[in-house]
Amino acid sequence: MSELRRRGKKTGSAASAAASEEPKVHNPVAVKAADPEHKYYLALALVTVFAIYTRFTKISNPPMVVFDEVHFGKFASYYLERTYFFDLHPPFAKLLIAAVGWIVGYDGAFKFENIGDDYVKNNVPYIAYRAFSAIQGTLTVPVMFLSLKTVGYSVPACTFAAVLVCFDNAHITDSRLILLDATLNLSVAVTIFCYFNFVTYRKVPFTKKWWSWLTATGVALSCVISTKYVGVLTYVTIGIGVLYELWILLDYRRGLTNVKLAQHFFARLWCLIIFPFMIYLFWFYVHFSILTKSGPGDNFMSSEFQETLIESPMARLAKQVNYYDVVSIKHKDTGALLHSHLADYPLRYEDGRISSNTQQVTCVVDGEAAIDINSQWEIIPTTEVKKGQAVYTNDVIRLKHVGTGGYLLTHDVASPLKSTNEEFTITYNDEKYSQAYNESLFRLRHSTANSKNKRKLVKTKAVPLKVIHVDTVVAMWTHDDEVLPEWGFGHQEVSGNKKLQDMDNTWTFDEIFNMPEDDKRREYVPKKLRKIPFLKKWWELQGLMFYHNNQLSSEHPFASQPDAWPLALSGVSFWNDNNQRKQIFFIGNVIGFWLEVAFLAIYVGILLADQLTRRRGIYLLHDKARSRLYNSLGFLFAGWAAHYLPFFLMNRQKFLHHYLPAHLIAALFSGALVEFICSSNRVGAQQAGVDKKKIITLVSICTVAVAWFFFYFRPITYGDISLPVEEVKKRNWLDIKLHYAK
Repeated sequence: MSELRRRGKKTGSAASAAASEEPKVHNPVAVKAADPEHKYYLALALVTVFAIYTRFTKISNPPMVVFDEVHFGKFASYYLERTYFFDLHPPFAKLLIAAVGWIVGYDGAFKFENIGDDYVKNNVPYIAYRAFSAIQGTLTVPVMFLSLKTVGYSVPACTFAAVLVCFDNAHITDSRLILLDATLNLSVAVTIFCYFNFVTYRKVPFTKKWWSWLTATGVALSCVISTKYVGVLTYVTIGIGVLYELWILLDYRRGLTNVKLAQHFFARLWCLIIFPFMIYLFWFYVHFSILTKSGPGDNFMSSEFQETLIESPMARLAKQVNYYDVVSIKHKDTGALLHSHLADYPLRYEDGRISSNTQQVTCVVDGEAAIDINSQWEIIPTTEVKKGQAVYTNDVIRLKHVGTGGYLLTHDVASPLKSTNEEFTITYNDEKYSQAYNESLFRLRHSTANSKNKRKLVKTKAVPLKVIHVDTVVAMWTHDDEVLPEWGFGHQEVSGNKKLQDMDNTWTFDEIFNMPEDDKRREYVPKKLRKIPFLKKWWELQGLMFYHNNQLSSEHPFASQPDAWPLALSGVSFWNDNNQRKQIFFIGNVIGFWLEVAFLAIYVGILLADQLTRRRGIYLLHDKARSRLYNSLGFLFAGWAAHYLPFFLMNRQKFLHHYLPAHLIAALFSGALVEFICSSNRVGAQQAGVDKKKIITLVSICTVAVAWFFFYFRPITYGDISLPVEEVKKRNWLDIKLHYAK
């Protein structure tokens, strides 16, 4: 029976009825240690030594940039130089990596530009960086062992759970490189460990240790979510346990007053949500405090944000835009310039649709496009204005093409590539109030939604704009995922997007070409750095991170779908050396992965069997066995599902490393289920407890198999040995496609 369930005492048939009626799910239960303490610590020391060996062996190999080290090593260098960058992940783990570089006295000069760049020649302290990941990967193993020990599982069960991660090739690879996954996986493991410790004090709520472990769980959760946003799945896992516990406490038979219930609720709200969120915000505060200089991430941010950075080009290059200025117009996302030329759309497209057969309007990214007269546009007012009058947002303008003398126009004709969007073209009809004139009117909107009704001075590079067609209310847009065919010279299509709120409708006036020599706008007057409240900066960055995360939908040669992960059907090529025919291939321990799937399937079978037999009045499992089946095992199974199944709903790029937190929890689950299988669970069993011979035999066989796979695939995990072609072919298991197999 659950510890929670023993809080309220019942007698007679009422107690029996309540016990049979109440579901027992997702509620980890504290149980007395199954083995003597010295055996636990002996086994713990042994698996920790193996974890150290697997993570630190050959850690200096290869002495060059591997896979995503190009990103996270680079970000560490930006932190050390204090130059602003943009990334999709929260800052916690990246700050830790940068801290290692700062501790060893590195200046961040090397930027990790390309896979294969040499560390030794560039004096990069890469071993210190990798050792930090290896330390975290090593600690994950004993934390897992201690997690199962905390809730009363035997030494073999704890050992097996630890072994599945200790000898897993994917976990080893990820915790030997300059990546975020070692931090993520350790944080997930620590979260489960802290929560398991918390549940052991459920019978004594609001005591010092109860508060300590509840708070520790929240801190660990904050580390998970502050490393990667998939950490929200760990929140779901803990949330399942917490919500079930609160549901049990809500039962009036528990005898808790409304005040006590409120205290339980708000204690969890504070420790698991509010306090962790404050820690999460703290890492962003540190992030902004360090990155004070203009850098490669400037272009992602608003002009207001950029003006808070030291040496920002905004202060020097942002110039007031006036009517009759000749400007280039740049698309923010693709960096392409609005362009036209003396060539028409074909009368009929390849799919049979008819065009207007008028002058093409496109976008170009050629480096010389900015000085091309065909990429220059004069801003024409629609009312009488004085010379030198400034352009503001919400103004209605016309854009005259300098190269050919016509005016930009869009109308209700389908664009070449996007049949639901409007075609952009050029008109030469300048007769006021004609249809063509009306179709050449555009309103400049500030791209920030809350600035819709505010007039703001337009400046080059600084003010993001949406160019809205007055007549048909579409936004000028371009894209680079598909380009125009030969008749369009391979340029980007420009079209009218009906979804005005899309962030990728954003443009800027990039450069002014006809500014007189005596124009005061040429004078550079140094400006004071703008100050923006922290929460405003955080909110802007947060929105951009979520937006760009959702845009990661393009194909990748090593991306894989979630259905391939539990069986480790395919992996990722991290690094290869063509000269020495060496490689690092990211793949899980196939035997370990398949064992976990087998145990997950067995568990579902046991649940179904228990439910079906009880429906027929047959009670096969005693109460203690059912408590463990539905409580600790049920919680871990739900945790695995919470970390795995949501990926089926995501449209972004997905890789095998996304499965590692789920694999880690499945390892805990497998250790726990092995003990359940090897225990006396039937009602009226003559011998209670775990069958030691049975569990030791089963764990030993599985451990040998898992360790064998690790050593067999060791050459492609460490990348230190060149295998003969035949040996490479032997390791092409399942859908694994290794280099140098011929």
